[in-house]
Amino acid sequence: MELGKQIKKYRAEVNLSQEELSERVSVSRQTISN
Repeated sequence: MELGKQIKKYRAEVNLSQEELSERVSVSRQTISN
């Protein structure tokens, strides 16, 4: 499974938006989006 799909699955499991996840890992929301 590619990294993007793993991140999306993880976000869905813990109910995080891209923005919330980006804040937690200290990167921009656009980085998560890509």
